[in-house]
Amino acid sequence: MESIMQHFRRDEQPFIEMALGWLREVENSYAPKLTDFLDPRERFILESLIGDLDVLVESYGAFPNSERMRVLLYPNYYVPEREDFEVTVFKIHYATKFITLEHKDVLGSLMSIGIDRSKFGDIHLDGDEVQFAVATELKDYMTANFTSIGKAKVSVNIVEDLEELIVTHDIWLESLEIVSSMRLDTVVAGLISVSRQKAASLIHGDKVRVNWTTQNNPAMELYESDLLSIRGSGRFKVIAIEGRTRKDNIRLLTGKLE
Repeated sequence: MESIMQHFRRDEQPFIEMALGWLREVENSYAPKLTDFLDPRERFILESLIGDLDVLVESYGAFPNSERMRVLLYPNYYVPEREDFEVTVFKIHYATKFITLEHKDVLGSLMSIGIDRSKFGDIHLDGDEVQFAVATELKDYMTANFTSIGKAKVSVNIVEDLEELIVTHDIWLESLEIVSSMRLDTVVAGLISVSRQKAASLIHGDKVRVNWTTQNNPAMELYESDLLSIRGSGRFKVIAIEGRTRKDNIRLLTGKLE
């Protein structure tokens, strides 16, 4: 375990231990194992842990290019089907003439009815239309309990035809940053062209999120596949560490969501 942990952050240890348990379960039972919805960083960790194990992996989140997906771990004899991932997509019906819904409104309302974040996936909006993915085991609960967003009355129904899914096309503009370290404040400073002191101030002010979690430690170490959200500046991702310069700085390939 210690040799594995040196490649990841300390706060990722609980997830790593859980993921190793999943992998052992698949190896020992020789049967597939379905996870809840995982973010890109969690999927990266899970796939990194497989190594030489005789376990295959496939992800699905219903929407094309889903950010959050359920992962199926399975032995080599098994052939996954879409139904194995147990993902259901709902459409929200509401008074569009009087209400404008945003991503945060839907997210907050889903969590307010007691649904853990790991049980639902992406939330997609296109004009007045709103859809979201959820673990199929909760579909009856959703229909019965997801009846309001704020003070607005809503109802939901299942999207049966996959051709009706909202398709979004995220465009990431890639750039190469030269940074002295992978500290959070150093990378944030490079991404938005400010001083490290300014970057640290943003972090201490709870304006920086890493993998959907607010971080207030400027010394936090970043890794490949981390996603950053900097309030007022947009979303970024660490794509790859591409070696070092002659002055021993880090060549960092990053992306910014357009």
